Amino acid sequence: MVFRIVLLFDITYVLKLQNALFYIDISWLKAGVTGQSLIIMGGGLFLLYKSVSEIHHKLEGVEESKTKNSKSGLWNAIIQISVLNVVFSFDSILTAIGLVNLDNPPAGFGYEGGMLIMILAVIISILMMMLFASPVSKFVNEHPTIQILGLSFLILISVMLLAEVSHLANVVLLGNEVHSIPKGYLYFAIFFSLFVEFLNLKMKKGKNPVQLHDSTLLENEQD
Repeated sequence: MVFRIVLLFDITYVLKLQNALFYIDISWLKAGVTGQSLIIMGGGLFLLYKSVSEIHHKLEGVEESKTKNSKSGLWNAIIQISVLNVVFSFDSILTAIGLVNLDNPPAGFGYEGGMLIMILAVIISILMMMLFASPVSKFVNEHPTIQILGLSFLILISVMLLAEVSHLANVVLLGNEVHSIPKGYLYFAIFFSLFVEFLNLKMKKGKNPVQLHDSTLLENEQD
């Protein structure tokens, strides 16, 4: 929350990330690479790697080294979460700036009013995540199919981020401009999948689900 608010107070720097750092112009590829596109691309690739790795670990149960302790596992998780937070913070702040439009705020709102709206929105969203984190985590951990479905959603989101990178960098591949994936399609796929899964859970209520392998962090905590 603090990181996102700091970004709001340094809007000039954030907006500069939309300027092209360098250009790629070869026969089959043209692009103007921006700071924002580099950050989101790194996050998308990282999220894709972690999602596939976690699915593999939960299903295949690759043995992890027992020399790691819970403290190192915890710090590793914190670092990974922080990296993803940087990526999504830049993306969400730029979206908020576009929605509020500080250059032409609504009647009755000045620049300070637009900033206040965005800060309040950030605070409320973080508090909502904190409020629902525990019950959602408990529900997901009790249902293996929800875990795999959630990891699949992360793969979907990472692909959306990579498509967004191509759009931000104005990538032209083989003469065709690459467009971003409309978020409405993503939300529909996620909610429809969850709806189908909730129906399956209701129909198979009382049956013992398969047991997935715990994540590395949970294994370290149990040790």
